[in-house]
Amino acid sequence: MSARDTQRAKVYDAEQLVRAIFDRADEGHARTVDLYGSRLTLPVERRFACVDSVQTYVAKVLALNWVRARWTRAAQPVRVRSRRGTTSAHYESEGAVLAVPLHTGSTAWALRELVVLHELAHHLEPPDAVAHGPEFCSSYVELVEGVIGPEAALLLRATMHDCGVRLS
Repeated sequence: MSARDTQRAKVYDAEQLVRAIFDRADEGHARTVDLYGSRLTLPVERRFACVDSVQTYVAKVLALNWVRARWTRAAQPVRVRSRRGTTSAHYESEGAVLAVPLHTGSTAWALRELVVLHELAHHLEPPDAVAHGPEFCSSYVELVEGVIGPEAALLLRATMHDCGVRLS
């Protein structure tokens, strides 16, 4: 039996806040934000048009030398599929499948880099790891830092801290 996923709601709260900050930046508001006395310029977060573009992105992230050196499970390919539900993306460890909802009305909230990296972090963690435990959260932040950039990782880490999320 795996341990309880006690941080799930806190992790989702933190991610929602970070995505909102990136959304505002993408809407033409300033890409510069103040965070605990530091001024950060947010990098651009990639958005995806379809399952195939997410599949290509996931394969490229898993092929990065530093990702392969850090996580042994990066050698195992991930298949991306569309998900019928609209409220969440998820990772299925059996079969190594990343499921993302596509367009919901005029929005494609899950077809974005932060969501895909979250699900990919689930793949990279051992199968018996706590779903949103400290190790997972640290891996997620590490992926964000290496792929999107250190500014995005600092924003995510600080927001997780504010929401009470523990990292390893």
